[in-house]
Amino acid sequence: MTELISSVEAVDVRFPTSLELDGSDAMNPEPDYSAAYVTIRTSGGDEGHGLAFTVGRGNDVEVAAVRALAPLVVGLPVEEVLGDLGGFSRRLTGDSQLRWLGPEKGAIHMAAAAIVNAVWDLYGRRRGKPVWRLLSELSPEQLVDLVDFRYLEDALTRDEALDILRRAEPGRAERTAHLLEHGYPAYTTTPGWLGYDDEKLVRLSKEAVAEGFSQIKLKVGADRDDDVRRLKLAREAVGPDIRIAVDANQAWGVQQAIAWMRSLVPYDPYWIEEPTSPDDVLGHAAVREALAPVKVATGEHTHNQVMFKQLLQARALDVLQMDASRTAGVTENVAILLLAAKFGVPVCPHAGGVGLCEMVQHLAMFDYVAVSGSTEDRVIEYVDHLHEHFTDPVRIRDGHYLAPTAPGISAELHPESIAAHRYPDGPVWQGAATA
Repeated sequence: MTELISSVEAVDVRFPTSLELDGSDAMNPEPDYSAAYVTIRTSGGDEGHGLAFTVGRGNDVEVAAVRALAPLVVGLPVEEVLGDLGGFSRRLTGDSQLRWLGPEKGAIHMAAAAIVNAVWDLYGRRRGKPVWRLLSELSPEQLVDLVDFRYLEDALTRDEALDILRRAEPGRAERTAHLLEHGYPAYTTTPGWLGYDDEKLVRLSKEAVAEGFSQIKLKVGADRDDDVRRLKLAREAVGPDIRIAVDANQAWGVQQAIAWMRSLVPYDPYWIEEPTSPDDVLGHAAVREALAPVKVATGEHTHNQVMFKQLLQARALDVLQMDASRTAGVTENVAILLLAAKFGVPVCPHAGGVGLCEMVQHLAMFDYVAVSGSTEDRVIEYVDHLHEHFTDPVRIRDGHYLAPTAPGISAELHPESIAAHRYPDGPVWQGAATA
């Protein structure tokens, strides 16, 4: 009998991170990190896991969006899906009635990401390989078949993408060996949450350096005087040779971003992340021109590959920050990595959240092995909370992500973590205020 996808389940899982102000920033002062957690099951008994990261009440909408897409998936032959993952992604993002809600953006697109990532997890498990390695062993032709070039051809053609991948192909084995031995460079946001007091900021900054991180990140954007003081304290704590990135989480208008950042320049910020609306391509370009050599980084809220194309074409960013579940999962992120390689812009993925570190490491490692062939000026964000809830949590050593070796995309939650944090009936939420 033909093996079919038998079910797509979505569970609302939330963690009360607001209690310790973990994740706090200028736009999200008390977030409860949450996930629309997806499990795909097949009639043969296999599973795949993925998720879309949200904060609090937005998870109601995200779970509903996953359930709205599920009928497009249930009943499909498993091997046909795995044999044409580009087509499968387009099936989810191209449904005319659900596409109307974007198109290709927002809650419905993130729901597609959760399902697409779960299918890649299923693929990795069936092949016995972590997703980064699964991707890295596909041929250039198989990789470009994942990409929908319809809206990209004015910036990246299929032939150009093939050239990028073919140039990287001879070094794949050497880079895989290096990755397995040394890992992939990381930076940490752990010291810099906006709700932390000065003592905690300084202590965690020093600890990050002692643990081998060469870059940390601070949240900014709520109060200029506080930002100046905090960045000065962090610089004194880590010394002149450690990079300090700052992240405004979209708090400013364009001119405000320029003026505010000029107050921080004496303390040598490496990049300013999300200085303004994530949709404002020309605004980012203006900020970049005004603040150079301070770099502009953005991408965690960039809707899709077309917006990344425009940011690159407009020379609006120095650092591209892809997200594992904002665009349509692994498949669309392959296109975004190819765009970044075409324009010569380093990719430093957004992580933290629930499961983002676990998933996005696979994308960055694939980029190193099979696309850009480089880790120069490339780091994956690391945040030190919630990993204990995953069956294959990230591993950090000397400021580097160690390459996952377990099959899949590392997104599976422990069943007991799901049961405890299921909203609103899990025991963690019994009697708690609404998230």
